[in-house]
Amino acid sequence: MEYVRKDGVEVPKVGVGTWQMETQVAYESVSTALELGYRHVDTAQLYENEAGVGSAIADADVDRSEIFLTTKVNPAHRSVADIVESVRASLNRLEVDQVDLLLIHWPHPLADLPAVIDGLNECVRQGLTRFIGVSNFGVDRLKRAQNLSDVPIFTNQVLFHPWWPQRELLSYCQQEDVILTGYSPLANGGAIDDDLLAEIGRVYDKSGPQVAIRWATQHENVITIPMSTSREHLAENIDVFDFKLTRSEHDQITRPSYLKTGLSMVRGQIGV
Repeated sequence: MEYVRKDGVEVPKVGVGTWQMETQVAYESVSTALELGYRHVDTAQLYENEAGVGSAIADADVDRSEIFLTTKVNPAHRSVADIVESVRASLNRLEVDQVDLLLIHWPHPLADLPAVIDGLNECVRQGLTRFIGVSNFGVDRLKRAQNLSDVPIFTNQVLFHPWWPQRELLSYCQQEDVILTGYSPLANGGAIDDDLLAEIGRVYDKSGPQVAIRWATQHENVITIPMSTSREHLAENIDVFDFKLTRSEHDQITRPSYLKTGLSMVRGQIGV
């Protein structure tokens, strides 16, 4: 495993995502992931599976201190009091005293950003989370969140894959020492049948999806959270640190495409 080091902690570059997993499925997936060596788990209030994630962590033969656990606040919670109350409920479902990282899930159009950031800060002050961050923020909104926050913004969790490389945002995060956490690194399955990824993978005896994940993790200050319910794929997704893409291969893989990104988002919404 490789790590991103920030604020005195090491965060595994590959974690397990749990989006679209029902509670029992999340329990099984996270249990398998922890057994396979994952030590970074991502969930959210809106996923409605925190109880399954928490039970998996509680039942695992792994100390809680070894696991970097992230959850995300439902943006409907817009006041400091509502945010804190919702996070306490998350901790109860997760069966933990605090999470390692707490994010606002996305910017709510009716939310007052200062109040939201103050709510996240209050969760740090009360010991409910070690670090805070945001998700689905662009550069301008991220800058504003940084200026409003009393504690550093640890990460911005956003869509990040070869067809949506987020170059401007990535550059800003790297300059500001904000971790970019990439979700959907396989473009909701788009990486599975990609000819170029498969061709490069054959050089290293790896699959196309493994090449896509390695592409993500070779970026400075980037971690990624692929999602899978298959033991085989969970094992494959973490087995990406015994090879390194060349600069030329990395550049070939980076192919910004609104079309492919749009198609991948449609696949994700309909569960294809």
